[in-house]
Amino acid sequence: MANSNSVDMDPDVALRLFEEGATLVLLGVPQGTELGIDCKSWQVGPRFKGVKMIPPGLHFLHYSSVNSPSCGGEIGPKTGLFLTLKPKDILLANWDPKEEDLDFSASQNEEEVNRIRATLQDLDPHLGPYPYEVMRKWVSLTDRLSEELANNLQPLSGRICAFSDVIPELQLRHTKDRAEQPRNDTACQSMKEGLNRLPRMKQREGTELRFSVIPEKKYPAGATPAEITQCSLDLSYALETVLEKNHELQPLNLLGELQFAFVCFLIGNVYEGFEHWKSLLALLCRSEETMRKRKELYLGLIAVLYHQLGEIPPDFFVDIVSQSNFLTSTLQDFFQFSSGPGIDGTLRKRAEKFKAHLTKKFRWDFDADLDDCAPVVVELPESVTVD
Repeated sequence: MANSNSVDMDPDVALRLFEEGATLVLLGVPQGTELGIDCKSWQVGPRFKGVKMIPPGLHFLHYSSVNSPSCGGEIGPKTGLFLTLKPKDILLANWDPKEEDLDFSASQNEEEVNRIRATLQDLDPHLGPYPYEVMRKWVSLTDRLSEELANNLQPLSGRICAFSDVIPELQLRHTKDRAEQPRNDTACQSMKEGLNRLPRMKQREGTELRFSVIPEKKYPAGATPAEITQCSLDLSYALETVLEKNHELQPLNLLGELQFAFVCFLIGNVYEGFEHWKSLLALLCRSEETMRKRKELYLGLIAVLYHQLGEIPPDFFVDIVSQSNFLTSTLQDFFQFSSGPGIDGTLRKRAEKFKAHLTKKFRWDFDADLDDCAPVVVELPESVTVD
């Protein structure tokens, strides 16, 4: 591997990882490919054949194919997948040049894996060591994310792609079907007409991230106008609905989902991950009643956010978040609710410390009036009228 600025590892740790660590044997990966594991990536050199001394547990392998310099040298969209590795595991993959992807089917061939295991010493000079210096960071970003949860959230295809794989909703295989569609051989009279002419697209089945669905209606069926307003100010009903439908047995798994979405965005470059992270965060921070009932969920949320916000580049908030001041306004609601009546004392103190930490680190003012007098716009169902 090129550009690997590894730090000196403790000899005892190195020996333990050498003896117990897992190995990824990745054959045929083209030189120049950007490949990484967890929080570190490299440009693949000519002798690269995999990664060794990987600590057992959950990991995120990611890679981007690169055109040859004669073709411009452009980097393709990133592909990633979560892997759970056991001690001394060997996972074998071959590069598929047609798909520009790793094919792990060889790992199912026990004879082939045993052959690789027998020749591991010969392969050793071609295997880059796991970047142990990022291990602590990786664990802090995924400590709530289990193998089962990661498998349930990642697409059925097993690949998390930075660019969505989309196909037309209507296949239009027959001439008759195409004839019924809007013609494209005349000039559009308006932007709306132009947009209507574009084919409607959908994600290819099996490539969608399987996040929890956050209900559009944040209130129960048959709610009165007053109840609808209350459910719009305190999102506890919507949050409890998400927990009941997706994480009923283990509500703290919602924090694992928050971490999964964050890793998909921060490392996998998946914008959908960022959008879901924002949605979950807003739901958690604006649920006052749930905050009173679920102390452990919110103590965990503070710990998760502490590590996540520590990893985001300083200019990230300027480029994306601060356009609508999302993060400061969301966390302001959280700190307001966490200091309210009925909140557990430990949670209240932890929230106060977290607020002080963010104020010092990012110079955010959570006590400023953000749209303090702005009215809350509540959409009522068509059947509900206000006298």
